[in-house]
Amino acid sequence: MQNPKRVFLGSIATETNTFSPLRTDILDFKESFYASPGQHPKTPTLCSAIYPAARARADELNWQIIEGTASWAEPGGIVNQQTWEFLRDQLVNELKAAMPVDIVLLGLHGAMVSQDCLDCEGELVSAVREIVGPSAIIGATFDPHSHLSELRTKNLNLITVFKEFPHTDFVQVAEVLVELTHLASLGKVKPVISTFDCKMIEVLPTSREPMRSFIDKIKLLETQKNILSISVIHGFMAGDVPDLGSRILVITDNAKSEGDRLAAELGFELFSMRGKTRPEFLTAKVAFDTAEVSTASTVVIADVWDNPGGGVPGDSTILLREMLKRGIKDAALATIWDPIAVRTCFSAGVGATFRLRFGAKLSEFAGEPLDADVIVRQTMREAVQSFGQSVVPLGDAVWIEVGGIDVILNSVRSQVFNPDAFSNFGIDLKKKKILVVKSTNHFYDAFSRISDDILYAAVDGPYPSQPETNAYHNLMRKIWPRVENPHG
Repeated sequence: MQNPKRVFLGSIATETNTFSPLRTDILDFKESFYASPGQHPKTPTLCSAIYPAARARADELNWQIIEGTASWAEPGGIVNQQTWEFLRDQLVNELKAAMPVDIVLLGLHGAMVSQDCLDCEGELVSAVREIVGPSAIIGATFDPHSHLSELRTKNLNLITVFKEFPHTDFVQVAEVLVELTHLASLGKVKPVISTFDCKMIEVLPTSREPMRSFIDKIKLLETQKNILSISVIHGFMAGDVPDLGSRILVITDNAKSEGDRLAAELGFELFSMRGKTRPEFLTAKVAFDTAEVSTASTVVIADVWDNPGGGVPGDSTILLREMLKRGIKDAALATIWDPIAVRTCFSAGVGATFRLRFGAKLSEFAGEPLDADVIVRQTMREAVQSFGQSVVPLGDAVWIEVGGIDVILNSVRSQVFNPDAFSNFGIDLKKKKILVVKSTNHFYDAFSRISDDILYAAVDGPYPSQPETNAYHNLMRKIWPRVENPHG
C-alpha cells in the first residue's frame, strides 16, 4: 500500500455584521464552539462538518488525519483584532507543525471581518497556501451568506458551498468536498474554478420558489460530464466589504471555458429573479392579525430582522409587547438574549413570581426593556437545541411566563432552529396557537413539520435590512438594488 496522504483539518468561522452594536472576541468563540486538536466531537457543527466527514472515510481513502483547532462564534459584530490574529496564528502554527501535508481542508463561514481585515478567510487561505506550496490541494466549505473574494479563489483548489437556505445540507457539502479532494489528490480530476458576479444583493431562501427550482436545476447540472460542483454565493447584506453580493461558482474538471460560460448563464438567470425570491414580509400588526384568524392549529411567526444568526443581539421586545397588548395567551416566544435576567431567574428559583426587567439592552432599535411580573417555570444549565445533526448551545436559559405567554430567555446568543428550543424546557407546543421565533429562515425546515402556516414579520432593528440605503463605505461596485441595471 502507498504511504497515506497527510490531511490537515482546520476551522475558524463566524459571520460578521459590520453594522451590529455587538463586538466579537475569543469568549464568543469559546461560548459557542471551540475544540482543540483532537477534541472535535463526533457530531458536526455548521462550519466544521469536514471533521466527522474526513474521519469517516480516512481508512477507506488511505488518509492520515492531522486535526487543528476548530472554532465557531455565533454571528455578531466586528471581530476583535487580537482575537482574529490569535485564531489565525494558532491554526497556521498547527499547520506548520503538521508539515509536510498533501491536503488541507478548511471549514469556514466566509463572512468574517475583523477590526483591521475585511477578508479574514482570504487572509487565512493565502497564509495556508504560502506554507503548503503550490502542489498541495486546499479545499474549503463556505456558507452561502459569505463574500467570495479573488484572494480565496486564487488560493483554493476546491470550494463547496451549502446549497440550501435553511442550511440543511451542511454535512453533505462537507462530504462532497472530501470526495472531490480525494479524486483530485489521485489526479483523477483537475479542478478549475469559474465565477460570475451577479451584482445583486437579495434574500434567497431555497424553501420556496423560484430558488427551489433553481437549486434543483443546479443539482441536475452537476451530474453532467466535466461539472464537479456548482454553488451559489447569496452574499451577506450586513457585511460592508468590497466583495459583497451574489455570485455563481462553478468548478469543472479542467474545462475553464465551459465553466465560465455556465457560471455567466446561471448568474444572469439568478439576476433575473431579483425582487421575486424573498417571502412576504409583514408588519407586526398584520402578522398577528393574520395569525389570530388562521385556521392552522399552530402558526409560526419569524422575527426576521432580530435574528442572532444575522449578527444582531436578539433581545428585541417589540413582538412580545404586541402580543401582550393583544392579550394573546396560547403563545410562546424564543429566544430573548438577556444573561442578566437569566441569572436573576436562576437566583429566584423555579416557581418564583417577581417583577423582572428584561430585553432591549443593546440597541435603541429593539424597543424598550420590558418590566413585568413573571413566573419562573423552568431553569436549565447549558441548554441546547438541535440543528440537523448539530447541537447548538443556548447557555444557561430559563422559561418564564409573562402575561400568560411562555418566553425563553438565554445567555448564549443563538437563533432558533428547532421546536426543541421550546420542548426541551417542557413546553407543550400542541397547546400553542402562536410560536414566535427569532430567525430569518433556518427555522423553516423543522418548524414546517409542526405548522402549516408560517409568517415572516419584518420589524426594523439593528440589522441593515435595506440594501438600497444601507450606509456601505467599502462596497464600491455597482450593484442592484442600489443601481437598477449594474450589468449595463
